[in-house]
Amino acid sequence: MRTRLSDLATQAGVSTATVSRVLNGKPGVAGETRQAVLAALDVLGYERPSALRSRSAGLVGLVVPELSNPVFPAFAQAIESQLAEHGYTPLLCTQSPGGTTEDEYVETLIDHAVDGIVFVSGKHADSRASTERYQRLRGRGLPIVLVNGYASGIDAPFVSPDDAASVELSVRHLVSLGHRRIGMAIGPDRFVPARRKLAAFAEELVRYGLAADEAEARTHAVVTLYTLEGGQAAAGELLGTGHTAIVCGSDLMALGAIRAARSRGLRVPDDLSVVGYDDSPLVAFTDPPLTTVRQPVAAMARAAVSALLAEIHGEHAPRSELLFAPELVVRGSTGAAPQS
Repeated sequence: MRTRLSDLATQAGVSTATVSRVLNGKPGVAGETRQAVLAALDVLGYERPSALRSRSAGLVGLVVPELSNPVFPAFAQAIESQLAEHGYTPLLCTQSPGGTTEDEYVETLIDHAVDGIVFVSGKHADSRASTERYQRLRGRGLPIVLVNGYASGIDAPFVSPDDAASVELSVRHLVSLGHRRIGMAIGPDRFVPARRKLAAFAEELVRYGLAADEAEARTHAVVTLYTLEGGQAAAGELLGTGHTAIVCGSDLMALGAIRAARSRGLRVPDDLSVVGYDDSPLVAFTDPPLTTVRQPVAAMARAAVSALLAEIHGEHAPRSELLFAPELVVRGSTGAAPQS
C-alpha cells in the first residue's frame, strides 16, 4: 500500500497524505487536487475505490468540429475537464466531412437525455446557416452555450475570442518590425470569426497608411481553407504580389505559409514573416518556432461551462457575447522587414 500511495503521489504531484485523504473520501482537499489524484489512479491502472465512484450529476453534450485542427481537441479537453470538476459526464461528438452532422448528433444527445449542450464553432458560426435549429432546442427548454461564433436572435450565452483584437496585435507587431506589405491568409468569410478578422485587417491597414481605403486593403487578403494546404496556396499568391509578412487565420495555415516560402527558396523570417493564430500545441517547437496569437481556450472553457451550469440550475446567464482577450506570443517566425 505504501508503494501504491507513493506512486500515486508522484503521478499526481502531491503528498502521500493528500492521496490518502482522497482515497478515504476525507474533506479538506481542493477540487483540482482531488481530480489530479483520481486521474493518477486512472493513468496507473488502479481501480477507483467504490466510495469515489460518485454518481454523475448528469450528461452534457459537447459538439466540436473535426479534430485535425489542434485547437479543437484543446477546447474539448478544457471543457470536459471543467464539466468533470462539477460532476457532469461529457458526451463528445466530433464532426468530420461526410460523417455525422451536427443536427444528427443533437438528436442522439436528446435521446440520451442530456442536461445541456456546448457547441464549439458549430453552425452558429456560419452566417449562411439557419439558426432555427438552436431556437428549437431552446423551445424545448434545453440549455445551450455557443462558443467561437455569434448569431443574433439566439436565446443562449455566447463565448468568443476577440477576433478583431487578435488581428490588431498581429498587424501592430509586423508594422513595428518595418513591414509595409502585409497580407492575410484567412478561411471562408461566411464564418463569423473569419469575417471579423477580415474587417479588422482592412481597418488596420488603413490605420497604418498601408492602404488607401478598406476596399483596397481587402485586396491584400486571400480567402482560402483553414488548412495547411490553404495557407500554402494563399501565401504563394501573396508572395507573388510582393508581400513580406502574412497574418494567418490559424496555425495550420501559418505552417502552410512557411512551406510556401521555403518552396521558393525564401527564408523565414529573413525574407517573410508569418503570424499564426491559436497557439496550438507544438508550434513553439516548429522550425522556426511560430509567432502566433494565443486563443484563451482555458478561460473560454471555464466561462462556457459556468454559463451552461447556471442555465441547468435554473439561473439566467447573460445573453450578451462574452469576448476574451487574445495574447500575442512572439517567437522566431517574425523579424525585421527585408531591406530590399
